[in-house]
Amino acid sequence: MNRTKVVFSGSLAWLLLLELQFERLLASRMAMELGRPSSDWTQALCLKNRSNPFKANLVLLISMSLTGKRRLKDLLLQKDNQFCADCNAPDPKWASVNIGVFVCLKCCGVHRSLGAHISKVLSVALDELSTDEIDSMIEVGGNSSANSIYEASIPEGFTKPGPDSSHDLRAKFIRSKYEHQEFLKSSLRIVSGKSNPPSSSSRGTVNDCRSTSGSKNLTRVVEFIGMLKVKVIKGTNLAIRDMMTSDPYVIFKLGQQVSCSQVVDVDNFLSELTLVLQLQTVQTTVVKSNLNPVWNEELMLSVTPQFGLLNLNVFDYDLFSADDIMGEADIDLQPLITSAMSFGDAKMFDDMQIGKWMKSHDNALIDDSAVNIVGGKIKQEMSIKLQNVESGELDLELEWIPLEQ
Repeated sequence: MNRTKVVFSGSLAWLLLLELQFERLLASRMAMELGRPSSDWTQALCLKNRSNPFKANLVLLISMSLTGKRRLKDLLLQKDNQFCADCNAPDPKWASVNIGVFVCLKCCGVHRSLGAHISKVLSVALDELSTDEIDSMIEVGGNSSANSIYEASIPEGFTKPGPDSSHDLRAKFIRSKYEHQEFLKSSLRIVSGKSNPPSSSSRGTVNDCRSTSGSKNLTRVVEFIGMLKVKVIKGTNLAIRDMMTSDPYVIFKLGQQVSCSQVVDVDNFLSELTLVLQLQTVQTTVVKSNLNPVWNEELMLSVTPQFGLLNLNVFDYDLFSADDIMGEADIDLQPLITSAMSFGDAKMFDDMQIGKWMKSHDNALIDDSAVNIVGGKIKQEMSIKLQNVESGELDLELEWIPLEQ
């Protein structure tokens, strides 16, 4: 029997997904009005789209995705998973899917710096974990189970970092724990074919866009040239979205949607369809009832050669409805990264200005933003006027971190 094959791009698939998500909401509402469980939307939409196998299988894919989210949420609610596996900070919102632990925002930055071959970190709230990744997390069993292996031989009297520990102390512990595996029993050393020693090249590589099918291993290599540390200092005169106040938080996005065009066998759709979003997202904590919040939070992003603009969005957290937008802005990383690449090792130079992002009518800068070498580090401070909103400013500090560090 001939098997039907369809060639599609990521953008087409996303349009179909959006259409089906809308249909799902309508079907759920109709099921509830008829006194039936809202989960009946799956059967209803499959029947509606039975003449279109591609869309019918997309319905099943969405259903599997929602089931996966419920399983992940149940795992996160386990008592041991309500605290960071590395520093014991409460309410971790990041998952290292290949290690199987939940970590806090501060530890997440260190995990990212290890590289995805050691720790692939995704946001529980914002990223879409694959079925395999969720299965892997559940298989490990949670933070306590993972720590019983990775911390099996911690020396007597050794003190783990706490929620308020310095970045250096946190980084040293996490590298010792996962990269060097210093606290494992010698008989438990973990050797993985994916964790080959890094080459002498200054560029890092990780595997992305991998099919979930065991029979196919479609791989797209993503290359990193360095890390970007974003310090969110404070916000000023932010927009009101609640009763005379707001609960602001900031989301940063770097990268773009990757369209992995593939030949998809409709008869075996669920095992072969892979849609990849090569889009890194990090966010600050929520500051309750404050139009002039002070964060002083540091977030980490990996930078590819085609880095593009750093996009930021400020939102008002809402418990019962969609979060309201409180402004946005795009940040040009070219001045920082070009200057950093030109000068190389910043430790070899005294404090000095090495570049500048100029204020203009088509960017969000309040004043010119200089790129400086400060104490052997390349930093750029800036004040941003939020766009498409009635008021609001953000003070940020960017720091370029070469992969060698």
